[in-house]
Amino acid sequence: MSSIAVPGALAPRRAWLTDLPVLLVAVVWGASYLAAKDITTARTVIAVLVLRFGVVLPVLVIAGRRSLRALSAAQWRGAALLGLILSGIFLLETYGVVHTSATNAGLIISLTMIFTPLAEAAVTRARPPRAFLAAAGVSVLGVVLLTQGGGFTRPSLGDLLMLLAALARTVHVLAMSRVKSVQGADALPLTTVQLGAAVAVFAVLSTGTDATVWGTAAGFGAREWGGLLFLAAFCTLFAFCVQMWAVRRTSPSRVSLLLGTEPLWAAAAGITLGGERLGALGLMGGVLVLAGTAWGRRAAG
Repeated sequence: MSSIAVPGALAPRRAWLTDLPVLLVAVVWGASYLAAKDITTARTVIAVLVLRFGVVLPVLVIAGRRSLRALSAAQWRGAALLGLILSGIFLLETYGVVHTSATNAGLIISLTMIFTPLAEAAVTRARPPRAFLAAAGVSVLGVVLLTQGGGFTRPSLGDLLMLLAALARTVHVLAMSRVKSVQGADALPLTTVQLGAAVAVFAVLSTGTDATVWGTAAGFGAREWGGLLFLAAFCTLFAFCVQMWAVRRTSPSRVSLLLGTEPLWAAAAGITLGGERLGALGLMGGVLVLAGTAWGRRAAG
């Protein structure tokens, strides 16, 4: 009896030990919107992006130098193309969070989980399940209420930019699954090339701007550097390493489910640490977004 009971008793513990780091990734990703908002202004968005990913890139290059050399020319081109899309995502997200609340940003970006299956269904011409369409409707209604928390007005520029960022994330996901040259490539070199291409885009865009990279870095105090290192070390490097580690020890769907709690943590960080307020309509909208995306994830799965 004991030899049968022990594995059953240990399995939940093993699952928890794998789940906890993934859940921590969702937590830091949720907090990243508030951190980015805290250290970034409309003038310094591009400079902050260069600094954030410029800090991480050398570490990834050194760690994956052998696998980078193993990439074919076609894989380099495919990964670089994905990196261009990734640069657009980060630009939209960072400009978006500057012009809206961290809570709104985290909840609106979660619509990617609804947009992606809808876009995939459109490409494959397969009709989504009715339950999924209903869940999408709940999520959209939630976003409408969320962005009108202070009364029915035109959505802010930041809200619209975050909506575009969710659409751009959808394009990135579809491109990763359809660019044949990158299929089968290891995650580490693929991510490194993508981030390298994105940093190159940010560096080009930063030339001639009022807020230079070096000027922005020189103007940072301890608070800003702390926020930047949090975004670079935890929200980028730690998150990437945990995902690579977790998918080898649990199912991708379980990882996706845990990472799907990101908007909940974004709202928690915005309200408790950022002092943001949703209001009755906004609170109802946030609940509907979370419920709709969770329902949609199950219906599409």
